Amino acid sequence: MYKDKVFMKKKAKGRIRKRVRKKIKGSLERPRVYVFKSNRYIYSQAIDDDNGTILVSASTLEKEFKTKNKKKKNIEASKILGEMLTKRLKQRKIDKVVFDRGIYPYHGRIKALAEAMRKGGLIF
Repeated sequence: MYKDKVFMKKKAKGRIRKRVRKKIKGSLERPRVYVFKSNRYIYSQAIDDDNGTILVSASTLEKEFKTKNKKKKNIEASKILGEMLTKRLKQRKIDKVVFDRGIYPYHGRIKALAEAMRKGGLIF
């Protein structure tokens, strides 16, 4: 019985991911910002779907993040990560993006990351 529950949960997450991704498409002028979060880290990347390339990425594993972040957890860390990604996108002269939350609800760490990106001047 336990294996069936795990299988159904993974299948449901896959359906959610497809439903969200179907509505979202990124381009070189307006890339898709994808967010993945684990229990410990957050990863975000700007993707050009036309060419299938990653333009910019940022994660909580990077040295730059660890120097800015002094033992801050979760929501504060997400805000710092959003600022880092915004700075890197601005260096590539990208002001407009499409936000892809993946399977996660727009709440908590995902919301903090998005709000920090908006505060930095990105439009989505």
